[in-house]
Amino acid sequence: MKRLILTFVMVAAAWSADACTNFIVTKGASTDGSVMVSYAADSHQLYGALYFVPGGKFKAGDMLRVEEWDTGKYLGNIPQIPTTHTTIGNMNEHSLIIAETTYGGRPELEDPNGVMDYGSLIYIALQRAKTAREAIAVIADLAATHGYASSGESFSIADRNEAWIMELISKGKYGKGIVWVARRIPDGYVSAHANQARITTFPLNDKENCLYSEDVISFARERGYFSGKDEEFSFADAYAPLEFGAMRGCEARVWAFFRTIADDMDKYVDYAMGHNPSNRMPLYVKPRTKVAPKVVFDAMRDHYEGTPMDMTTDIGAGGSHCPYRWRPMYFKVDGVEYCNERATATQQTGFWFVAQAREKKEGILWFGTDDAATSPLTPIYANSTAIPWCFSEQNGSMLKYSDESMFWITNRIAQFAYLRYDVIGKHVRSEIDKWEGAMLEQVKEIDAAIANVSSKPKKAAKIATAFSVGTAQRLFANWKSLDNYLMVKYIDGNVKSEDEKGFIENGNGKDIPAKIQQPGYSEKWKRAVAADNGSILRVVNN
Repeated sequence: MKRLILTFVMVAAAWSADACTNFIVTKGASTDGSVMVSYAADSHQLYGALYFVPGGKFKAGDMLRVEEWDTGKYLGNIPQIPTTHTTIGNMNEHSLIIAETTYGGRPELEDPNGVMDYGSLIYIALQRAKTAREAIAVIADLAATHGYASSGESFSIADRNEAWIMELISKGKYGKGIVWVARRIPDGYVSAHANQARITTFPLNDKENCLYSEDVISFARERGYFSGKDEEFSFADAYAPLEFGAMRGCEARVWAFFRTIADDMDKYVDYAMGHNPSNRMPLYVKPRTKVAPKVVFDAMRDHYEGTPMDMTTDIGAGGSHCPYRWRPMYFKVDGVEYCNERATATQQTGFWFVAQAREKKEGILWFGTDDAATSPLTPIYANSTAIPWCFSEQNGSMLKYSDESMFWITNRIAQFAYLRYDVIGKHVRSEIDKWEGAMLEQVKEIDAAIANVSSKPKKAAKIATAFSVGTAQRLFANWKSLDNYLMVKYIDGNVKSEDEKGFIENGNGKDIPAKIQQPGYSEKWKRAVAADNGSILRVVNN
């Protein structure tokens, strides 16, 4: 029988998604009854694209080639299953959603001989499972059967009814496969994780809400990671012990989301800042009110505004309140080590999304590229049969600029916004809000159109695809125009005045602008410059 080899390459350029953020909203906690999962794939080497793998039928003996998601390195072949589901990004046609953040954990528990890396676990599980519980079983079985090649990982796994966090780590040279635990987020609650294991103790006899490998505790005992009673066992403490960076650079992002939607979270500020590891946050919290999709969109744009870690207020923000700090994150002055903040919104995002699994409706992947704070989301229906060219993996790369790529146009606008964030960044955000507000309304119309042909899946898919592709390409055209407009309006540190008809010229008919505004620098910046170099810059009246 002819052997079919399927190449599973998700990213052409090597990168590492070891600094990502996931927010999870259960259906009882959302305003529209949807289950929501957000994800920012953050890497300085990742090209942001929308992955699309059509479902198919396969013969006995067909094999699936597995290549490491980060590097493209060949890991091995595994048996293919008879039927696979269509996947679009991190969602499949059945509205199953899987996202991740890497926490690393104990370095000795890495297996260089494993065949399944974390990226392959995500996308193969999406091809093989319909529900969150099925996906957990698929992931556990794949890793146990073929070995796990990555470090410690947290997965968000959700369907139309349930949302789970699954945390796992390899056994390294001490055994094949993984130890793991998965906890269901209670309906009506929200959760999050951001590169630090968050499941501590868990119920040992509640299969409805908690699943785990049979050796998750015994393996920790064997390795000397734990010595207490079973009911005292904490997965996170055993396999990913807390340290300053895990709190300040990781858990702080979870805290920022929690404080946005829930009360009494400021009591954990010392934990988020890395000062008090004993004041640990809960795995999930009850929101003060039900959470709308737009709230989740904007929570992904957070820079700790309004907190002691606010990135727009210290001298590091420069004269234009810029909430970005270039890497490396740590630096020393006179032998004392300091850190820059690592916020949810960050410059190195490749792609990001907020996925919605909706009861009796098609799922939606709200998808964007580059920094969440300066890029818009556009709706992609999960039953789409094609993707927009502006999001295609074949359209440009991290080493090849494409003027037809959404990734590159969002990066162009972001780079300009970073220069004068208080003015240009604010303008870009207003355009984002207008677009997303309009799309949230248009989705209602498309939902109705799809519902009218619900008995005809192919026709429903045609409507969804036309809307998803057409809308994304319209957004791309709008963002190209915005790029040009921003250059004209804000060139050379100036701001050209406008009225309802457009830019105001000076009346001579020569397209020469009238009054130019010059916002200048922040007060803190001016004082810092005066303190640093005032003796040279001071104006002397003769």
